[in-house]
Amino acid sequence: MCFLDLEKAYDCVPRGTLWGTLQEHGVGGLLLRAIQSLYQRSVSLVRIAGSKSDLFPVRIGLCQGCPLSPVLFINFMDRISRHSRGVECVKFGGRRISSLVFADDVVLLASSSSDLQLLLGRSTAECEVAGMRISTSKSETMVLDRERVACQLRVGREVLPQVEEFKYLGFLFTSEGRRDWEIDRRIGSASAVMRMVSRSIMVKRELSQKARLSIYWSIYVPILTYGHELWVMTERTRLRIQAVEMSFLRRVAGLSLRDRVRSSDIREGLGVELLLLRIERSQLRLFGQDASWTPPWGGVSGMSCRQETPGLTQDTLERLHLQSGPGTPWGPAGGIGGGGCGEDSLELPSGDAAPRSGAR
Repeated sequence: MCFLDLEKAYDCVPRGTLWGTLQEHGVGGLLLRAIQSLYQRSVSLVRIAGSKSDLFPVRIGLCQGCPLSPVLFINFMDRISRHSRGVECVKFGGRRISSLVFADDVVLLASSSSDLQLLLGRSTAECEVAGMRISTSKSETMVLDRERVACQLRVGREVLPQVEEFKYLGFLFTSEGRRDWEIDRRIGSASAVMRMVSRSIMVKRELSQKARLSIYWSIYVPILTYGHELWVMTERTRLRIQAVEMSFLRRVAGLSLRDRVRSSDIREGLGVELLLLRIERSQLRLFGQDASWTPPWGGVSGMSCRQETPGLTQDTLERLHLQSGPGTPWGPAGGIGGGGCGEDSLELPSGDAAPRSGAR
């Protein structure tokens, strides 16, 4: 994999090349002239400490803040992607994929370092033709392999650095292909949001249960499950997700662990299904499977946490989440977070410190 970074992408788009790209996509006539009129006689100035410079013309780049600019930039990047495409690629689900492009975040994919170098060479050439430049200091390479494999890629005379991990669109990729670090990050981020929301919003008595559920679905669940399509759902991962999920739902219901209300009863009262079921269905849809398939671990009415991992119950996981702190596997360093580790903190039952984690 090669993660490319373009220098000053928005500000360096040649407008002549952009108009030609739009014409390649069938945009012409009155519509093209209307778009061009937005960039005619465009000027700018510099303001420092209240003082303004003289106006100067701007003949290159896209307008910052214009709602049309992202669409124009996508069309421009699509031209570079199409023209640099070759036979080098990786196969995934019957598809041949040579690159991933989201705005100016580009990832080149190939099955070998030699193929990746050819693809990188064509991409570099197309960028230069289009008036763009690749930042060699911010572009990096990675080899997806359990063992460390050297991969030297060059842009001109510059050798791109090889890394063991890279965050792309908010998702952490590792050279070993491990997902547990990313799951830790997601759980940690969701736990931080839960603590912040609980202290500032959820404590308000006038806040209805419907409003609390809206916060759960619109803020908490997206943060917790971002990128879940690529997760490997081990038994421990399922338990941890259930624990942080129920920590929030108990707050929505206005309950705590001391109320001794079962998790299934809380979900039924709120009308919320098990989050793991949604994750499983989403993963199945990604790979073209039947979304109505029932997971082997039983779902809401299937095996309990005690049946899956003897001695490690759902309430135990929730208490670990609530009471653990820095320096423990369940604290921020491990991705879950909590309110501090004290003398009353719970520990894993003996024999269950490392539950079996066979990946599905």
